[in-house]
Amino acid sequence: MSSPESSEKPLRIPPWLRIKLPSTENFSNTSGMIADLDLNTVCQSAKCPNKWECFSKNVATFLIMGTVCTRNCAFCNITPGQTAPLEADEPARVAEAARRLQLRHVVVTSVTRDDLPDGGAAHFAATIRAVRGVLPGCTVEVLIPDFQGQEEPLATVLDAGPDILNHNLETVPPLYPRIRPKADYRQSLDLLVRSKALAPAIPVKSGIMVGLGESDDQVLAVLDDFAQIGCDIVTIGQYMRPSREHPPVERYVEPDVFDQYAKEGRKRGIPDMFSAPLVRSSYNAGKFVRK
Repeated sequence: MSSPESSEKPLRIPPWLRIKLPSTENFSNTSGMIADLDLNTVCQSAKCPNKWECFSKNVATFLIMGTVCTRNCAFCNITPGQTAPLEADEPARVAEAARRLQLRHVVVTSVTRDDLPDGGAAHFAATIRAVRGVLPGCTVEVLIPDFQGQEEPLATVLDAGPDILNHNLETVPPLYPRIRPKADYRQSLDLLVRSKALAPAIPVKSGIMVGLGESDDQVLAVLDDFAQIGCDIVTIGQYMRPSREHPPVERYVEPDVFDQYAKEGRKRGIPDMFSAPLVRSSYNAGKFVRK
């Protein structure tokens, strides 16, 4: 494993991150259906590099509670600013999309809504129940914000019975002031601890990006933290700069280093490690549940 690189000139994207864009009927159908139901996906809002592959496989990660976030994380492509009221029928529309796509695993995430008393927890719970109402055999994964450290909103989501509770740490602790200035590493870690305590049967999942200026030793320290709290699933992927307004990529991590991260995680006792350059928190998420 190597130490981070830095350069004033943008680094060239390596060949293992160059994506061949498929052109299939499924891609058009998925895009059209999402537009028809007036839904948002993190695939589109966050400019996910896997959008083309996932849409072509009738897969999408639903983004609820709007497309404007109350925070301004440096890595994220979602717009910060003034939020809109929640749409009461949005959970039903997400469920209808899942039904049309005949999904076996649904991933639901959101913008951060610090303006709401419960951070949107009740809206998450309503979406879980709506999906289960139309697809009883479907598993549901939620990727939630930190709810500002409040336990009651977390309990609201867990009471709805998601199959996986995901909350990403995103980066290593020393980079939080620059990359996640309105978040707190320990608070996010504590959310995962509380989830395990409140609902021991529901697996917890988290992940980080690399390439923002961290060292490999710092990545391993985060894996130590994940192992200590009993995190069940961990994802590690390459940070990709959404635009010139975002922090530059400090290094492109080689695929074999991602393999080494996975080995180190398993060695520490983390049951499921998903570590590769194009891994994102919801990429191939259903594989964990089906396993």
